[in-house]
Amino acid sequence: MPARISKNMMEQQKRLPAEVREIPWKGQVRLHQRYRAMMARGKKSTVVATAIAREMLGFVWASGCYVQPSHA
Repeated sequence: MPARISKNMMEQQKRLPAEVREIPWKGQVRLHQRYRAMMARGKKSTVVATAIAREMLGFVWASGCYVQPSHA
């Protein structure tokens, strides 16, 4: 399946700055390509899932660096 954003997620992302929205999209595309490449090379699915999860954590961390917590 190609990288995509669900309707629900699009609605949630509308209130975020553009630079914050770009990070997860780049991650989605990159991780999708990496997953397909690793599976095509014959890697075990557990190895592929672990590698993708580790890289995904980096994108989550990068997104968190742009968002400042609001103290209510």
